[in-house]
Amino acid sequence: MGGPESFTLRYASTKLFFGEGSVKGLAKYLSKHSLVAVVTGRSSAKVSGALDDVLDVIKEIGTNYFVVSGVPPNPWASSADDVAERIWREGADAVVAIGGGSVIDTAKVAAAIVAGGGKATDYVTFRRRVKSTLPLYAVNLTHGTGSEVDRYAVLTIDGTGEKRGASITYPVVGVDDPKYAVTLPRDHTIYTSLDALYHAYEASTAKDLSSPYVTLLSKEAIARIKEWLSTAVADPKNIEARGWLLYASMLAGIAIDTSSTHVIHGVEHALSGINPKLPHGAGLAIVGPELIKHTHKASPAKSAEVLRALNPKLRPTPDDAMKAAETVREFQSSVGFDRKLSDYGFSRDDIREVLNLIFGPLKYLWDRVTPFKLSKELIREVLEESL
Repeated sequence: MGGPESFTLRYASTKLFFGEGSVKGLAKYLSKHSLVAVVTGRSSAKVSGALDDVLDVIKEIGTNYFVVSGVPPNPWASSADDVAERIWREGADAVVAIGGGSVIDTAKVAAAIVAGGGKATDYVTFRRRVKSTLPLYAVNLTHGTGSEVDRYAVLTIDGTGEKRGASITYPVVGVDDPKYAVTLPRDHTIYTSLDALYHAYEASTAKDLSSPYVTLLSKEAIARIKEWLSTAVADPKNIEARGWLLYASMLAGIAIDTSSTHVIHGVEHALSGINPKLPHGAGLAIVGPELIKHTHKASPAKSAEVLRALNPKLRPTPDDAMKAAETVREFQSSVGFDRKLSDYGFSRDDIREVLNLIFGPLKYLWDRVTPFKLSKELIREVLEESL
C-alpha cells in the first residue's frame, strides 16, 4: 500500500494493528471467547467491507457471534443502554465495535454496563465508576476520533442535550485499515479529518496538560492532514491519502488521551447535543477558528508551533492571533469546508440554551484546561459570528 507501512503499536493497554489486512490480528484474541457481540452503525460496516472481513475472521476461528446494528451518529445514552441489554441477554463475553467514534464509544459504555451494571448516564455523569468491562475490540472506519486507541466515550443524555464524555476503557485491540476509509462520503472525509486536527490543536494547547510529547504528536498529525486531506477529497479511493489521514487521526487520539481537548470541543458538545444532526467535525470547524484566535493570544508559542504546518510564517506572538484564526479558516476552505451554524438550523434563539449547557453541566470539559478565561459574552460573540 501507499502511505505508512503496516505496523503494530502498543499504547496504554491497547494493541493497535495498522495497515491493509490488519483485521486478521483479531484472530488470536477472539479465539479466546465463546460468544462475541459485533456492534455496528447503520450501514458503514457493511459498505466499507469491514463487517464481512470481521465475520470471516470469526467464522474461521469457530467463535460464535451475533450482530447488533443501528448505532446512530452522535449517539444517545439510551443507545448504549439498548446495546448493553442485547449483549447481556445474549450472554456475550466480548464486544467487537466496527465503526467510527459513535459506534466505538457506544460499545465502550455498553461493555462497562454489562460488566458493572447501571445505566450509560451513570458513567458519563461520573455517578458510577468503571471497575471492569467486557473485553472490547475496535475496528475503526474513520480518520477522526482516535477512539480505537484512547479510553474515552462520548454520549448525549436523552432529554437534556448534555453531550458528555468520560474515561471508560481502552480497547484490547484497535484495527486501522485504510481500505475501510475509502467509502467515507466526501463531507465525512472532511469532517472527520478536521476533528483530528482540532484534537491535535487542543491537546497541544491545553493548560497544564500539554507536553513536548503531545506537541510532537500534534505537529505530525496536523502536517499529515495538511498534506493529504485535499488529495482524499479529490480522489476518495486514494489509499495512500487514507493511510496517512488514518495515521494522523491515531496520533491525535493519543495526544488527547495524554492531554485533553478544551473549549472548542466544549462548545461543540453543546451544539451537537441540542442538535444531533450537526456532524461533530463540522461543529468544531464552524466555531474553531474564532476560538483559536483567543487560544493563540493566550498561548502563542504552543499554538504557533503546531499551526506552522499550515502556515510557516505564523509567529509565536499574541499579535498573530487573528492570523492563526485565518490560517485555519483558509485551510478549511481550501478542502471544501464553508458551513455556518445556520446551515444546520441554528438561530440566535438557540444561543441561550447553548450557553446554559457550556457554563452549566458541560463546564467540566473546559474549565481547568482552557488557556484563557471564558465568559458568556465571549462565547456569545463566537456563536453569533458562526451563525
